Amino acid sequence: MGKKNVSVLIVDDEPAIRQMLAFALNGAGYRCQEAATADEARQVMQEHLPELVLLDWMLPGVSGIDLARGLKREFKTRDVPIIMLTARGEEGDKVTGLDSGVDDYITKPFSTRELLARIKAVLRRSHAHRPAESVEVEGLRLDAETHRVTARGAGLTLSPTEFRLLHFFITHPERVYSRGQLLDQVWGNQVYIDERTVDVHIRRLRKVLSSQGYDHFIQTVRGVGYRFSTRE
Repeated sequence: MGKKNVSVLIVDDEPAIRQMLAFALNGAGYRCQEAATADEARQVMQEHLPELVLLDWMLPGVSGIDLARGLKREFKTRDVPIIMLTARGEEGDKVTGLDSGVDDYITKPFSTRELLARIKAVLRRSHAHRPAESVEVEGLRLDAETHRVTARGAGLTLSPTEFRLLHFFITHPERVYSRGQLLDQVWGNQVYIDERTVDVHIRRLRKVLSSQGYDHFIQTVRGVGYRFSTRE
């Protein structure tokens, strides 16, 4: 897909920032739409679904975080990649942002060159790594088409990040992955977060799986990383 065919929705309540972003993206060959609020963004997406969303965290009314969560829950918009642009640079903020389902997290201020590189990387990953299959292991079923996970028929509620993490594990069993490898494979190597973030999401995923007795499938290999295995 050429850049001239790629539409980007810029969601930010500051006109000057929208103008600056649109100028940079138009100059790089992207087509841009703009919205100042979450409601405006939804209206734009109803009329024309973009290939990517640039989303500010601090929006009036519904926040960018809540908008991202909502978009990732809906069938029509869940596969549209989202890059969050924000001045909130603490690790906890990045975890919250990524856990809402966004595909990348860029802290302000940033350069146009960095932004364009991250957009290119996110679009490449979204087209190359979109899950296409459903898999089941000993009653634990992950349906990539509907984004549902069930354990012995009971539904499990996972965040978008936990879903991607489980999907990677369940489709790559028995092999041990380091935290850095998991960051590259699940979050993408353009996401600049601490490797400890992986531990946070592993703990959350295990907690969800423990309700049906599947937490032991995700095993810690001391000094190396984690693996998915049905063998204890």
